[in-house]
Amino acid sequence: MTQTTGVMTDPRLWVRIAAGVRDKLSSGAIAAGDSVSIAQLCEEWGSSRQTAAKALQALEDDGLIRRYPGVGYFALSPRSVESES
Repeated sequence: MTQTTGVMTDPRLWVRIAAGVRDKLSSGAIAAGDSVSIAQLCEEWGSSRQTAAKALQALEDDGLIRRYPGVGYFALSPRSVESES
């Protein structure tokens, strides 16, 4: 298998999922306040819930989304990311 450099070729699926969500956030395909569903990521990427959750945790650690226990994950606005830093 030939691989080029970059995140999307990383063998770890959770890294590729996080990169895909990050791309959607930067392009506006996922807007501030939009829900980011573990179930949808599992379906889209063919991953387990644990793998999708790890990707979302990485994005939360980067300040791009926030988890509300019992509710889900939501995209943050660029302004709210800046004010939390």
